Amino acid sequence: MKPIFFFPLALAGALVTAPLAAQAPARTFIHAGQLLAEPGKSARGASTIIVEGGKIVSIVDGYQPADPGATVIDLKDKYVLPGLIDSHVHLTSDAGGLAGQLEEITLSPAAQAFNAESNGMKTLRAGFTTVRNLGDGDGATLALRDAIAAGKVQGPRIVDAGNSISGSAGHMDGSLGYRDELRPFFAGAGNTCNGADDCRRAVRLQIGRGADVIKFASTGGVNSRIGAGLGKQMFDDEAQAIVDTAHMFGKKVAVHAHGADGIRLALDAGADSIEHGTILDEATIAAWVKSKAYYVPTLSTVNGYKERIAANANAYEPDVLAKIQWRISITGKSLQQLVPRGVRIAFGTDAGVSKHGRNGDEFELMVQNGMTPTAALVAATVNAADLLGLSNEIGTIAPGKSADIIAVASDPIADVTVLKKVDFVMARGEVVE
Repeated sequence: MKPIFFFPLALAGALVTAPLAAQAPARTFIHAGQLLAEPGKSARGASTIIVEGGKIVSIVDGYQPADPGATVIDLKDKYVLPGLIDSHVHLTSDAGGLAGQLEEITLSPAAQAFNAESNGMKTLRAGFTTVRNLGDGDGATLALRDAIAAGKVQGPRIVDAGNSISGSAGHMDGSLGYRDELRPFFAGAGNTCNGADDCRRAVRLQIGRGADVIKFASTGGVNSRIGAGLGKQMFDDEAQAIVDTAHMFGKKVAVHAHGADGIRLALDAGADSIEHGTILDEATIAAWVKSKAYYVPTLSTVNGYKERIAANANAYEPDVLAKIQWRISITGKSLQQLVPRGVRIAFGTDAGVSKHGRNGDEFELMVQNGMTPTAALVAATVNAADLLGLSNEIGTIAPGKSADIIAVASDPIADVTVLKKVDFVMARGEVVE
């Protein structure tokens, strides 16, 4: 029989509590010179942000002395603000035109996953701690989203749409532009639909894959390899079926739409955001104001187009090039019309069409087309957080929220272009090198 040992209760308590005390997370004290905790409101002066366990614990005036063993981050000469949010990216690539088409048939899903991780880090280092990824056929960004959330790799928080949906021969039909005998292979993703019942199936497929949000195309697209224009390419009952099914599952809906008829279709169906929104008329603007849907302008696409064409005049097929030239000529006009009417704006670049890591270029374009620097910054923080359904977690620097914090050299309200070069990034309490 083994001997029985008895320990004094005080000693037993010490054995239990000592390891717990040793495991208590260390705090980080961030000393901010100017703190724009909530864009749209006034900045506060010298402040200390206390971070613990990836969350913001408190904010106090002045530079509070740190606890013993705590980390101190000196940003006394910086403007500190919430991590930025890009509501429209495509992380798996930023190749375009014929080069992008070639990637689709040569890169394995594993290679696309490495692309997505690399592009995610470019985006994170640019100060964008959260992105909404609106289209990925092979699941690379769904997997990356989960790996980042689990702390296996570093990257921005990802809200993912899975594979985007459209009618057959619509903008998201992956078989467009290929020989007839190859088209069944590229059309096999299950994301195209014909009729309301089939469109419900397409939504359920993406939700089953783990999509956070549903994206569909109600109109043609600039990059579609088909000369079918940019007007409506989906029937009313199809669009309504997509929105109703997504909302039934608690998922928001983003809609790719260029033509006014397709924008109205999406608004009438109850879309939560319109991406691009290029052609407007008074009836469409009135419907938009009434709907309260967000507008995601994606002005940065023009930068990507111009750069590729400058490098290679034959980067795009003729049908696509004609649409690109039109898009360049008209980009920004919708924003100029919608801002005075009070339509809510959420920041989104369509990075992938433009270059990853240069998401901050969008701010300058937004200001050039009718927004104030304050409104542009609100669009990339408070508004984008609301659109993504994450206002309780991101968008402002406040106790209880995720420690997503960036810093720039000077006041972004005085000069919005400083957001093109972010000097410090913290994502979920972790400093990004």
